[in-house]
Amino acid sequence: MTEQQHPTAGGCPFGAGAAGPGGTEAVPLYGAGLSGDPARLYREMRARHGAVAPILLDGDIPGWFVMGYRELHQVTSNPELFARDSRRWHAWERIPEGWPLLPFVGYQPSVMFAEGPEHRRRAGAISDALTAIDQFELRQICERLADGLIDAFAGSGEADLMARYAARLPLLVIAELFGFPHTEVPELAADIAASLNEDEGAIAAHQRVAERMARLVKAKRERPGADVPSRLLAHPAGLAEEEVVIDLLVVMAAAQQPTANWIGNTLRLMLTDDRFALSLTGGRRSVGQALNEVLWHDTPTQNFIGRWAVRDTQLGGRRIRTGDLLILGLAAANSDPQVRPDFTDAGSDGNQAHMSFSHGEHACPYPAPEIAEVIAKAAVEVLLDRLPDVMLAVPDAELAWHPSLWMRGLVSLPVEFTPTYTPIPAVGAGGGLSG
Repeated sequence: MTEQQHPTAGGCPFGAGAAGPGGTEAVPLYGAGLSGDPARLYREMRARHGAVAPILLDGDIPGWFVMGYRELHQVTSNPELFARDSRRWHAWERIPEGWPLLPFVGYQPSVMFAEGPEHRRRAGAISDALTAIDQFELRQICERLADGLIDAFAGSGEADLMARYAARLPLLVIAELFGFPHTEVPELAADIAASLNEDEGAIAAHQRVAERMARLVKAKRERPGADVPSRLLAHPAGLAEEEVVIDLLVVMAAAQQPTANWIGNTLRLMLTDDRFALSLTGGRRSVGQALNEVLWHDTPTQNFIGRWAVRDTQLGGRRIRTGDLLILGLAAANSDPQVRPDFTDAGSDGNQAHMSFSHGEHACPYPAPEIAEVIAKAAVEVLLDRLPDVMLAVPDAELAWHPSLWMRGLVSLPVEFTPTYTPIPAVGAGGGLSG
């Protein structure tokens, strides 16, 4: 989204706000400086406001930021009280055309905004379709595609691992799981990348992605295969083609960027933290530990918009009105000192009670987190195996994060390594995005 400038006050990165929900002073969650040190931002917000803070989104649209672990658990565990259908929002008359957060809150008839039995029907079908994926075969697919991407730059001795590896691998895997023809993958990838831009071509690119998905679903209706769309179409839930198309677009979007950032953030940790340096040659700390630590400390999905109050209620000492918007502060909840007073790097070892995949009925559906972990773990392990002396090409302090309150990911991850001229032959779509 476009980051608007907002003056700071007293050295605080978010400054003083205007009136928020209930007339309280609110924290503007937009402007410069929000993404540089999100952990500090959340600490300062917690110190000023407690577990639930009044906030202002772009254009001074009010809402509540839920950063307490217990409070976030309460919100995500009670869909009857804190609902997902954005049409409940009482602020729609204040939302201008072209509002930068509109893609996050604009209602669509997808599983994302469905509630009650309809959500369980749609989400259940997705879970069943994903559960049918053999994770051993998935690992083989990931390794093959990762090798294909590495082949493209292994001989150069340098690469931007975000642009040429982390950002590409999840989409290649998803395209294969969806049964996209290999010939369509490069154009699909280009359109997905263009749809994430903030220019006039983004809408057209998104429309092309949707059209490709519609053609794929139609083809799978006529000639089913061992893929996710075919399983959804054959599911007892009786999904219409239109429902399958829009839900597959949701699954693709939810899997692509978060998994790419999970890979990039983990590679950064392992290349910059001395505790993981030995791991490159078989040290004590594993890739699995690094992946889990990233979910606690640099989770790709920092915040999620949102939930809407079905009726007046209380949360964290705040009075929440009917139709109020709540932002899920996933990263802030992970660092809540009320439940994690020992929030250190070591404290995350083996602890998977983070909120990085949210919680409750609208959490990332099972087994999507496990599938994402297979992709991310394979990506890191294959890279370190193929390029064992890989190292950052710039100081850690020069790595830049995308200026987003919602996602935590690197702009680039430039590395250097000893060139290798004996690449493993690429198979299938692995080389489709090379170059």
